[in-house]
Amino acid sequence: MMQIAVVGGGLMGAGIAQVFAGAGYPVALFEPNSDVRSTVHDRVRGGLAQLSADLSAADFVETCETMHQAVASADFVFEAASEKLQLKQSIFADLIRLAPQQAILASNTSVIPITRIAYGLDTADRIVGTHWWNPAFLVPLVEVVQAADTSIETINATMRLLTDVGKRPAHVKKDLPGFVANRLQHALWREAIAMVAEGICDAATLDACVKNSFGRRLPVLGPLENADLVGLDLTLDIHETMIPELDRHALPHQYLVEKVEAGNLGFKSGIGFRAWTDQEMQTLRMQLAEHLVEMQHKDEAR
Repeated sequence: MMQIAVVGGGLMGAGIAQVFAGAGYPVALFEPNSDVRSTVHDRVRGGLAQLSADLSAADFVETCETMHQAVASADFVFEAASEKLQLKQSIFADLIRLAPQQAILASNTSVIPITRIAYGLDTADRIVGTHWWNPAFLVPLVEVVQAADTSIETINATMRLLTDVGKRPAHVKKDLPGFVANRLQHALWREAIAMVAEGICDAATLDACVKNSFGRRLPVLGPLENADLVGLDLTLDIHETMIPELDRHALPHQYLVEKVEAGNLGFKSGIGFRAWTDQEMQTLRMQLAEHLVEMQHKDEAR
């Protein structure tokens, strides 16, 4: 059985550890913050409970006070630190030195190109991106990002491992900011923010339009499948009218910038694009978790 190491015990690190522990893999997790480290097992058990899984799987996770302790015998290392390029570069420089020479080193960055993280490091052929989605134990996609020097052997081994633990890995062949799914998600957000800023509709109406229309189809009908379904001739006709009208901002919309500057940060402050009560925030979180758990169970039953 391969040894898995996780660097970072926050939300994503604990979730990644849970996935492998739940599949029976031994996991060594390094988290420098003792307060965060002390909660890892409880959070892993909480995630397992959401899936009605065996809580004893949390025993496969060993928490470590040093990186060397966690990675010294690892076959795969998953870095799940904060989204800061210099921090990740420093971690990978340490991993090159501390982990076995044959270990595959993966970054869970959601937007930073892997080539930037691996820049100037020896054995960059074994450095790969693995962008997990939150919650890691409920969202099936992991984007496997091939950097400039990543070997195809590293890609194939990573795809096999992720498939083995029940994920749906997607090989991203070009290393660019945001990879595939985040680029699509934030293109949608850009247009959504622009429409609200222009007074076309309010935020609640916009979200309702998405959830009650194409959002209903997305689990079974991706955007290019949809285009093929309706016909590319119709798609072209629509695009000739609509594409010139879409938002063209090359930088974050000023409407978003002003909200952040005013301290309107969404759930963090109780107001963002709309105002939220504590009860509304709790309800939405519960609805999301229940929806994702239901979809997970449906996937497992197939």
